[in-house]
Amino acid sequence: MTRAHLTLITTTASCLLAVAPIAHADDSPSVPPGTEATASAPVEVDGNDPDLKLPEGATLAQAKVLDIKQVVEEQSGDERREDTNADVKFALQAEVLFSKDSAKLSAESRARIAAIAEEIKTQNATRIRVFGFTDNLGSSAHGDVLSKQRANAVQDVLDQELNDSNVTFEVRGYGEQYPISSNTTEAGRKKNRRVEVSFPRSES
Repeated sequence: MTRAHLTLITTTASCLLAVAPIAHADDSPSVPPGTEATASAPVEVDGNDPDLKLPEGATLAQAKVLDIKQVVEEQSGDERREDTNADVKFALQAEVLFSKDSAKLSAESRARIAAIAEEIKTQNATRIRVFGFTDNLGSSAHGDVLSKQRANAVQDVLDQELNDSNVTFEVRGYGEQYPISSNTTEAGRKKNRRVEVSFPRSES
C-alpha cells in the first residue's frame, strides 16, 4: 500500500469520527423547573408575619377524626369484614349460607353466624342490622322476597346466639339493589348475593 493510500484512509476515518459523536450517559437528568437542588438554606418563615395569622375574630374549625375503613376479606371471598371508627360490618356470600335459590341455612353456616354473634357481644352492641341482597338474575320481585327471607334466617340464629332482650334488629331485603360488584359476570354476581350484618363499635 502506498503512502497516498494511507493518507486517504486516515482522512476518511477522521471524517467519520466527526459526524458520529460518541454517546454518553446522562448523569444529570432534567428536572422540573424550580426543583433543582440548591446549596442555599430554605427561606426562613417569620412566625410574627401578620399574613400568617388568622383575621381578627376568626377561629380554627374543631378537630375532626377522619373515618378510616379497614377491610379484611377471606381469599375465597366467602366472608368480608369492614371496620370503621363507628361500625363493624360482616358480609357473608349467600353460597356459604344457603343452597341455590333457597333461604334455608346450611349446616356449616351456623358457625360463621355464631362467630359474628361473639363479635357483637365483644362490642356490646344492641342495635343490629341484617340486610339481604341478590344479583339481578330472575325477577326483581323474587329477589326482594328471597333476600328478605335470607336476612330473616340469619337474624333468627343471631337472636338465638345472643339471647339478649336488649338487642334490637333491623332486618331488610334489598334484592338486586346496592350491588358491590358488576352483575355482568358470575364472579361479580356471586359477590352481590350476600347477607350483611352490621352494628356499632364499642366506644370504650
